[in-house]
Order: sequence, then C-alpha cells, then structure tokens
Amino acid sequence: MSTRKILVTGAAGFIGFHLCKRLIDQGINVVGLDNINDYYEVGLKYDRLEELGIERMKSEQWEQTSVSLQYPNFSFIRMNLEDRENLPLLFEKHQFDAVINLAAQAGVRYSLENPMAYIDSNIVGFVNILECCRHHKVDNLVYASSSSVYGENEVVPFSESDRVDNPVSLYAATKKANELMAHTYSHLYRFSTTGLRFFTVYGPWGRPDMAPMLFSRAILEGDPIKVFNQGDMSRDFTYIDDIVAGIVIALENPKKENDYYQILNIGNGSPVNLLEFVETLEIALEREAEKVMLPMQPGDVPRTWANVDKLSGLGYQSTTDIRKGVGEFVSWYKNYYK
Repeated sequence: MSTRKILVTGAAGFIGFHLCKRLIDQGINVVGLDNINDYYEVGLKYDRLEELGIERMKSEQWEQTSVSLQYPNFSFIRMNLEDRENLPLLFEKHQFDAVINLAAQAGVRYSLENPMAYIDSNIVGFVNILECCRHHKVDNLVYASSSSVYGENEVVPFSESDRVDNPVSLYAATKKANELMAHTYSHLYRFSTTGLRFFTVYGPWGRPDMAPMLFSRAILEGDPIKVFNQGDMSRDFTYIDDIVAGIVIALENPKKENDYYQILNIGNGSPVNLLEFVETLEIALEREAEKVMLPMQPGDVPRTWANVDKLSGLGYQSTTDIRKGVGEFVSWYKNYYK
C-alpha cells in the first residue's frame, strides 16, 4: 500500500469515479470529494459511490467523512469547493501529496441558463483549491480544463500552443480562466499545476446530458434524436479508460522547472463524424435512430480534434476505437437501466 494520499474532487462524477477506482486499485490512499449537485440525476452519482463502497446514507451527509466498506484506502466527504471554511480544514487534516481537481459545473448549454453556477463552482471553487494547495504545501495540482477553450479555432488538430482567446460559451470561459489562475499561482508560489483539456469523454457510467446517453435512451424508447448542425459536426470521442490513463500520466509527470505550469490535451487524436457515431450506436443497440436535423446550438462548436503529441511524449496512447468503446458503453447502459 502506498503512503501517498491524493484528493480527488468531483469523485461522484463520471471521470472522477473512474479515476478514484484506478488510483485505489494502485494502492494509493484516496479522499474523494463531491457536492453531489442535481445538475443531472443524483441517483447515478450515489450509485457510482456505492460501487466504490460508500453507502448512500453516509454519502448524503455534509462534511462527514465516510470510509469505504470495500476499499480501506478510500474515503469520501460531501462538500462544496466554495466552502471557504471547511475546505482548508480538510487540507489541514490530510496533508495531501497531490490534488486532482475534477469538480466543476459542467455543460456548455446549461451555462446559458444558469451562469452563476459556473462562477461559484468553476471560479470561486477553483481559487479555493489553489489557495489550499498554496497554504498546505501541495506541490502537485492536476485539474480539469476542457477542449471547449479552443472555441471555433479553424486550424486542426487543436494544439496546446494555439491561441485560446475566443471562448464561445461561459463554460469555456471559466475553463480558460482556470488555466490563467493556475499559471499565476505556479509562477508566484512555485508549485506544479497541470491543466488537462479533455476531449469528448464517453463510456460506462457516463453523464446523462451527453450524446451517448441521450441518443441511446431516445433510440431504445423509439423517440427521435436531435442532430445539430444538420449532422455536419465531428468530435474527438475519447473512451474513459484512455482519459484516466492520461490523468495518471499527468499526475506522475508534474512540471518541476521554469514556470511549473503545463497544459496537456487528452483525446483520442482522431475525430469521428456525428452521423458515424450515431451509426455505431445503432449497430450496438440493434435499433435504427429517427433523426431530426437541427441548426447549430448557441455556444457549440462544429469540430474538435486533439493533437496529443505532448502527452504521447510522456507515454500516453489512446487504445480504444469507437466501435469497442461504444460496445462497452451500450453493454453497461442496458444492464444499468434494465
């Protein structure tokens, strides 16, 4: 068993859940934190935590640490990142060796409806994390940025050195702000910050507000699916296991010289057209989709495509193709939703 102790925020979320499982399996001591907000169905979040050995009755309690019934090296606490009183106490108690901040208000379209949720979680919450790392001598912070910072960049694939000054959603703007804030703290206080620009993540235990889940539910229930921009869209769909492998590599390779700051893309490195993705889903579900073609949504972008050379140089390789990944997702989906 490792003596390292790592805080993972957003532990009840899609990526956070899978990451906690990977770190626990590696024998690392993990403290998971989440506020379990109701942006999407909370039952799914509690079920993820139950998979990690945390009973719902305990995970519902605020500011109470619960130890996993299944994994002695995992504990969970329900807390808001904005909690300026209790978050420093958590850092004081545990003396973390590293922090992986995945907690954030997610979703591009929801940011048009509820902008303040993004400011509270993604801006106020993130500066609290930075302050806690600074004052409690955590020298390795890995945090979720997003491929949405690239906005409508026309040059593909998207590279970490591209200018990202033109976000087209508030969500993207908050993620760009996180990168700037991290740069400032790395520069001033000399601790490593690594921002991860995730490209469209999918797989088992995924988010209900994302295309794989929305499309699967509609196709199986015989409802039409909404295909935006008349289907002329492509995404760098990246399977969850590949994303988690990339996060672990980033964790093990903090920037320790010069400016202590780095940004890394984590993607598959080969985009898939939206209609091709739907077709792959249809094959796995053994059902045909009824498609409603719609114009582009405000805040959305026509394509994403990751240049993963920097992460590949550290040993990263995306190994899951879209057919295998969708097959794994559909298998989980049918089992979970019966």
